[in-house]
Amino acid sequence: MSASKKNETINLEKSIEELEEIVKNLEKNDISLDESLKLFERGVVLSGQCNKLLDEAEHKVNVLLKKDGEIIESDFLSEDGE
Repeated sequence: MSASKKNETINLEKSIEELEEIVKNLEKNDISLDESLKLFERGVVLSGQCNKLLDEAEHKVNVLLKKDGEIIESDFLSEDGE
């Protein structure tokens, strides 16, 4: 696994862990409205980052599987101008 892919995995895992912690804190109901809003905003950012990483991974898997039944890795960003 390349260093960038390893960093993406670590970032995804850390982001998910942070999201879980945010949910726990919001469920406690013992924090102020301002703090709740800050946590919610951070959660939205993390969620967006996770979705982007997962979409990229899904797209890559689809590219790998669409090569005439052969698993051939290619740069999916160069196909169809995407």
